[in-house]
Amino acid sequence: MSRTRSVIALLAAAVVIAVAIVLATGALSGTDHKANTSGAASPSCLPSTLNHSAKLEGLPVDVSPAPATDTANPHTQISFLGVAPAQIQDVSVVGEHSGHHSGELHPYSQGDGASFVPDTPFDAGERVMVSATIGTSQSGSALSGRPEGTANGQSRRAANNRSLSAANDKSGTGTNGKRVSFDFRVDTPYSTASAPAFPNPQAAPADYQSFDTLPGIQVPVLSVTVPDRDPAAGEILTTNGPGPGQYGPLIYTPQGRLVWFDHLAGGETAEDLNVQSYEGRRELTFWHGKVLSLGFGQGEDVVMNSHYQTVAKVPGGNGLQADLHDFQIVPHDVSYTTAFNAIRCNLSSVDGASDGVILDTAVQEIDMKTGLVRWEWHSIDHVGAAESETPAPKSTAPWDWFHINSIDPQPNGNIFISARSTWAGYQLEGGSGNVLWRLGGLKSSFKMGPGTETAWQHDGRILSNGEVTFFDDGSNPPIHQQSRGLRIALDFRTREAHLIAAYTHPNPALLTPSQGNMQTLADGNAIVGYGGVPAISEFAPGGALLFDAHLPFDMSFYRAFRFPWNGRPSTPPTVLANLNNTGEETIVHMSWNGASEVVSWRVLAGERAGSLTSQTTIPASNFESSTILPKKYAYAAVQALDATGKVLGDSKAAKVSTYAAALPSTPRSG
Repeated sequence: MSRTRSVIALLAAAVVIAVAIVLATGALSGTDHKANTSGAASPSCLPSTLNHSAKLEGLPVDVSPAPATDTANPHTQISFLGVAPAQIQDVSVVGEHSGHHSGELHPYSQGDGASFVPDTPFDAGERVMVSATIGTSQSGSALSGRPEGTANGQSRRAANNRSLSAANDKSGTGTNGKRVSFDFRVDTPYSTASAPAFPNPQAAPADYQSFDTLPGIQVPVLSVTVPDRDPAAGEILTTNGPGPGQYGPLIYTPQGRLVWFDHLAGGETAEDLNVQSYEGRRELTFWHGKVLSLGFGQGEDVVMNSHYQTVAKVPGGNGLQADLHDFQIVPHDVSYTTAFNAIRCNLSSVDGASDGVILDTAVQEIDMKTGLVRWEWHSIDHVGAAESETPAPKSTAPWDWFHINSIDPQPNGNIFISARSTWAGYQLEGGSGNVLWRLGGLKSSFKMGPGTETAWQHDGRILSNGEVTFFDDGSNPPIHQQSRGLRIALDFRTREAHLIAAYTHPNPALLTPSQGNMQTLADGNAIVGYGGVPAISEFAPGGALLFDAHLPFDMSFYRAFRFPWNGRPSTPPTVLANLNNTGEETIVHMSWNGASEVVSWRVLAGERAGSLTSQTTIPASNFESSTILPKKYAYAAVQALDATGKVLGDSKAAKVSTYAAALPSTPRSG
């Protein structure tokens, strides 16, 4: 199943401890979890044939669950994508054990299909028969209601150049119908309720900074080791966790100054902080939820505007929660998210346990307005389990055989994904979901040239020029000497892959056991985030190092990006004031969590909250600025100013406390 490997353990001394800690606490993949099963043989779930097309024969309609598959969750919807909702009629759904299912047909906000949502879930393991009448025009061709347009993130169906006329035909008159039917089998879920989250110990005091205006918050320190030579690339966007310290999305300036930290409590982790276009605006997106020790997440994807207000949430669908590994927004209020589904599966055909458990992985295309699942793809239906580089366990520990970690919608309607455990990227055909070609792994469609083979890689993307990029972890266990950001050219005539560039950390060499990403900027520069060894570097196309920084090496992040970002919080600036130890002067602290344009602060003070006057103006030297007023005041407030002196925000008036009241109850660090 796995090729012969040369195990290389060449780690720089500066990061040996960091990698050891990550491996000891569990990386984002490969952690065992002991199952609670009865010991009876699990159902068969590995198909005898692959590439089960989601397309209905003779119609421009894709359905989910795909016909003749065995991977549907008991809580699945039944999706019809490609025709106006009015052209989907007389839907009948019958489970072989649960019987006839009533439900409602809910249209997609895009007008190009609908989901039948059953009133009750299906029984585990049962076969389900679906039939429906699909309306056709008088000429006999199926009416289409799919949106026009493609491109990163435009509707992937637009490559078919179908019109929206059917979406506007709500009457259904003047049509005949074609009766279609298909069947699928429901999987047997394995409960992950007892699977623990990753350990979250207290961070070392040297690893975080604290601020008077953010009481109780411990912000990871970003240390800049190579000063920024590309300021146009923008701010640093990342997260902390899983591992030590407080979790949440983080934005820093390239100088290491904090811009924004949204601390998540209750054991929740944030991952994959990004900037994407949603409804014509540049918004923040990230995932938050619980990261299981099994190596995946259960939570929801979030969209926030520049005022840090949540404008959309995507929790996943079909009985599955959104996973942390990727969330991609495309036009027409459509998104793609990863999902992991633990199911009982007889693994004896791949030398595993007959009472085994497997982690099936899914791509969900979701209508962000309604939450309906428009289309769903499952790895088990299209990729052979024998392609995995991880052996099937003899125990009932869930087998993370595929581990999808990125989704990249293509302009022609196809979707490129990366799978960590098979060391390969897969180009999926839009609609059918069939694998068009593989890059890397045991069944590569291309002859892999020198330096192009990956191991445990993440973040597969196809650039506009056709080149493919990966973050090649190369480790867990170690296969390569260093983790690399890769650019690979594909020759479809000779079916060969050629290395164009490999970006490696110069000093020290970094080899990460998990996570990581590579972002290609518009000018060709490459941002490389090292994940489990939380460094972020920017390289020129020729390999020159333009920027380098890192979080504390006992921490980790999933990805790191650079984007220009202008944030102006909807909440006012924060001010905190107290008298000094003599009671004769007033110390004022100020900050505005998330504000990116503050250049200076105007400090106001007085004896009454309603009649404060300006006392001084000071530069915004850090996330939090402080000043001492040479008089005793009863109240203080601040105004945040931009480079022109314009007021961006006013704080509320704060009552000045005594010196004793301002002393921390416990020693503070940072």
